[in-house]
Amino acid sequence: MSGTSTAIDSEWFRRVLGNYPTGVTAVTAIGDDGEPAGMAIGSFTSVSLDPPLIAFMPGRASTSFARIRTANSFCVNVLAADQEDVCRAMAGAGDGKFAKAAWTPAPSGAPRLDGVVAWIDCEFESVTEAGDHYLVLGRVRELHATGERLPLVFFQGGYGSFSTS
Repeated sequence: MSGTSTAIDSEWFRRVLGNYPTGVTAVTAIGDDGEPAGMAIGSFTSVSLDPPLIAFMPGRASTSFARIRTANSFCVNVLAADQEDVCRAMAGAGDGKFAKAAWTPAPSGAPRLDGVVAWIDCEFESVTEAGDHYLVLGRVRELHATGERLPLVFFQGGYGSFSTS
């Protein structure tokens, strides 16, 4: 492959990739100021079973991730279908992200949101620059799923739910 790149319109890129449904998570931590920090993330995936690793990709300009990055650990909260309001709060800028999100500490101390489908408590494994985002690898320390709730899904610019057939 040659070293040249083709210019891709960013709006078209977003529109085409919007045809791939994604689960919605909230990544949470306790910042170095002792306060909870959080952000909504659609770019979350499992990476490895041995060792157990996950990944998510926050934007490099994210002030929310800058606060989360000061923590030693973080918790990935898989949001339930009825938690769109929590998602929207976590996606916003500034304070008030936890106004609609009750939580208890995960084993690491990171916020574990109430009512989620699943939670994954992690330590930072690595943070690598990847274009205008970071590729964050987390080493899983604890995790749990209720198996009783439907997940929140983002597809073609809107939120919905998924159920198995």
